[in-house]
Amino acid sequence: MNKDKNEINVLDELNKETCMGRDAIHFILSKVKDERLKEELAVQYDEYKKISDEICRLYPEYNEDKPHETTTMNKVMTWYGIEMKTLMDTSTSKIAELLLQGTNMGIIEGRKLLNHKKTDEEVHRLVEKYVDMQENAVEKLKTFL
Repeated sequence: MNKDKNEINVLDELNKETCMGRDAIHFILSKVKDERLKEELAVQYDEYKKISDEICRLYPEYNEDKPHETTTMNKVMTWYGIEMKTLMDTSTSKIAELLLQGTNMGIIEGRKLLNHKKTDEEVHRLVEKYVDMQENAVEKLKTFL
């Protein structure tokens, strides 16, 4: 696989991850009662948006298309999963648990990109920034369990 193809693949995957994170926050926010958690989720949403904006800025260097986003089916499945898992319990602890599970999946995907895809320095740095953001989010979300 050529180098540009790796960059495109990584940026696409990273953008899907940031879209999924923003979608999850968007879908769950109406269930959040704790003001501190709402504030934390607003910060996390903005961080996902910044990374997505950076992806969109970098992407034209490798491809004339736009970066891939999550599919409508993925959005529906995310929404449905949140609805089902919060049907009986919308406590702050339960919401933090669900968000932690999703964030940990994001860390795993980010680490896979770092460990298995060779990219140029700027793309690599962006993936590291994403993983760091996710790891920081885990530490903050733990306080709401």
